[in-house]
Amino acid sequence: MPEKYRPENDASTSASRLKVGFILARSFTLSAFALFVDTLRLASDKQDRSGRVLADWQVLGSTRHLITSSCGVQVAPTSDLVDPSRFDYIAVVGGLLTVENPVDEVTYAYLKQADAKKVPLIGVCTGSFILAAAGLMKRHESCVSWLHYEGFRERFPELKVRSDRLFNLDRQRGSCAGGSSAADLAALLVRKYISRDAERNALEVLQIEKARTTADIQPRRPLYEDYDDARVKAAMIAMEQFVDGSLPIPKLAAKVGLSRRQLERIFLEKTGMSPAKAYNRVRMERAKSILARSKAPLIEVALDVGFENTSQFTRTFKRTFGETPSQHRAAVSRPR
Repeated sequence: MPEKYRPENDASTSASRLKVGFILARSFTLSAFALFVDTLRLASDKQDRSGRVLADWQVLGSTRHLITSSCGVQVAPTSDLVDPSRFDYIAVVGGLLTVENPVDEVTYAYLKQADAKKVPLIGVCTGSFILAAAGLMKRHESCVSWLHYEGFRERFPELKVRSDRLFNLDRQRGSCAGGSSAADLAALLVRKYISRDAERNALEVLQIEKARTTADIQPRRPLYEDYDDARVKAAMIAMEQFVDGSLPIPKLAAKVGLSRRQLERIFLEKTGMSPAKAYNRVRMERAKSILARSKAPLIEVALDVGFENTSQFTRTFKRTFGETPSQHRAAVSRPR
């Protein structure tokens, strides 16, 4: 069996350290886990010695089995599922959403035990899906990648979720979009529990100029162009979150802190099109993606992007891309 959790230093030192337990899902994302734990490691000691002076971390497991990441690299648990109150945080690192039962029932029970003992829980990458499936994200807002936003809404329609920010720390919960945002969230914990100097030391060694904050927007390329205006980016992300067309332009403007006239002026200046035309393009790009990856009937695709019938949807799609939805589906499914 994995070793029991044993602090490496004396009791007085370990009591003041930032202690994080990691739960790794089957097919977890290695990069998110590595960036999170390495931020802790580099903040814990000076001159990159990897000593667990100011922080400690353990990979928790219900069994002795190696845990395989989505890229095939395996990680061994370093501790049993010990008393969760030994940790300041327990971070669940998710991965591929196609994997059934990403963690076992024993681990779900452990996470619920941690919640009962008021231990804060963090969903890293798709780890928030696991916490939500355990019923542990009620009254908390999950931050997920824009790639996973629709999937989260479909699985947990009653829960709050956002995909415009890198990470979120909400009372007894935290969540991040994955990738490099895991380092940003870990840096916030280091700054909070250790010091700004420790945070700076970790980021410098990781070659990260500055940790991003909960106010920073997820870096991503819009669906058809790359715009450098944060207001345009925020508006387009909101369009994707309401891809069924249910967000009126005045409310869209208010959502990004602008009047309708200001939003229209900025869009014409930065994109060469009106917000309404950009919104329509976003919806058509989503339809294009659905057509390429599913065999859903055209009426379902039309309804998903806010059209009441296939004829109106087909006309708009052809006007946008120069081909009908059926023609596009046939083209992408043709053997090459």
